[in-house]
Amino acid sequence: MHIPLLRCSELRTLETRYANVVPPLMERAGRAAADFARTLLKGSRAPILVCAGPGNNGGDARVLARILGQQGIRVVVAGPGGKVPGGDYGLVVDALFGIGLTRPVTGAWAELIARINAFRGPVLALDIPSGLDGDTGRVLGVAVRATHTISFIGGKPGLYTLDGPDHCGEVRVVDLELSLDEVPGALLGVDDFRDCLKPRQRNSHKGSYGSLAVIGGAAGMTGAALLAGRAGMKLGAGRVFVGLLQALAVDPLQPELMLRTPDDALAQATAAVIGPGLGASDAAVEILRRTVSADFPLLLDADALNLLAAHPVLAARIARRAAPTVITPHPAEAARLLATSTESVQADRVGAALQLAQKFTAQVALKGCGTVIAHPDGRWRINTSGNPGLASAGSGDVLSGMAGALLAQGWPAAAALSAAVHLHGAAADALATTGNGPIGITAGELIPVARTLLNRLITANA
Repeated sequence: MHIPLLRCSELRTLETRYANVVPPLMERAGRAAADFARTLLKGSRAPILVCAGPGNNGGDARVLARILGQQGIRVVVAGPGGKVPGGDYGLVVDALFGIGLTRPVTGAWAELIARINAFRGPVLALDIPSGLDGDTGRVLGVAVRATHTISFIGGKPGLYTLDGPDHCGEVRVVDLELSLDEVPGALLGVDDFRDCLKPRQRNSHKGSYGSLAVIGGAAGMTGAALLAGRAGMKLGAGRVFVGLLQALAVDPLQPELMLRTPDDALAQATAAVIGPGLGASDAAVEILRRTVSADFPLLLDADALNLLAAHPVLAARIARRAAPTVITPHPAEAARLLATSTESVQADRVGAALQLAQKFTAQVALKGCGTVIAHPDGRWRINTSGNPGLASAGSGDVLSGMAGALLAQGWPAAAALSAAVHLHGAAADALATTGNGPIGITAGELIPVARTLLNRLITANA
């Protein structure tokens, strides 16, 4: 089941629709927050400090304070400019600003946030940590660093992308017993690709699982194409052809890969990945020009995206492709494709991903903290798997090879990209769990772990 993600405008519409519900939304939110606060106290009778602002967020906090006070828990309510009594608090509740904040936090509010952040115990943010933009995850001047966040009605995209994960801690979403219509945004989950998690038929052969072509590997950058090829092989493509601009005889670590010229590799393909180590030479442009006309699924990454940004005619051809197209830019590549700045992309990651999906009629993964997947029909997802160990050379090449393998096996493009992004992050998480990360995770280490996770998902889904 998907956890819906609601942007500010969508939440305002819902709040208006349910303005007269009984019990009122504020009462429901305060009660849910009080229940969560009690679990965080773990039986302690230490007092709670509630930092409440003037808006609805502060109203939720005052309901929480009233309920906990009725239950015999001492609650101290404080606001900016007021004296914050010293005390050995068991919990601090942040309810200074909700989702409506649009300008940087300054003055007494910023000072109070600094005091909250100096607290060494648990900090519970109501709806969203104060100072964080609910739609984008941007910090507006200064923001609370919570250990826990309780998000009302649905999740907020800003909790899961950009700076959000560094500020929200553990997130709990409570629907306040409201019935929601289907919304375009949600957290990425196995349900986004579950229909493709099918065991293989015994009566099959390598041709049953497609042929992936990986095109790239100019001089000095052959490793990028080889990493993508290795990921493609171990995520299940029947055959992988690596079309290298810089010729090699064999990959000694993965001799199953067939190293070819780019044209020979494409001639064998049922799906292709182009871009890892492609470079920006005239030869690279010509190969890209021929590749975009292919009638099979195509994933473009890295240098292929930079070439598209520099050649608008090629970019327009991508948008008109009949076969599925997938692009996997990082923020700087996305900025070039949208003719804007990296800062603008990061200021609205969901919006940027949706623009790219529309511009190129493509499935898009805007990489980064909380990778955003956007579809041409307006649906979008935020991925929560992964950790900073993915910030290493070659990690994106592995992601493109993983998605390419699933495309070659006949997965729909949306499902292939969703599964690859999820598995890519989950592999990094599994390495960190065993003490092999996040520091020092190398791209190649992700591949066998992702293979194991995919097989486990298929077995569990059988």
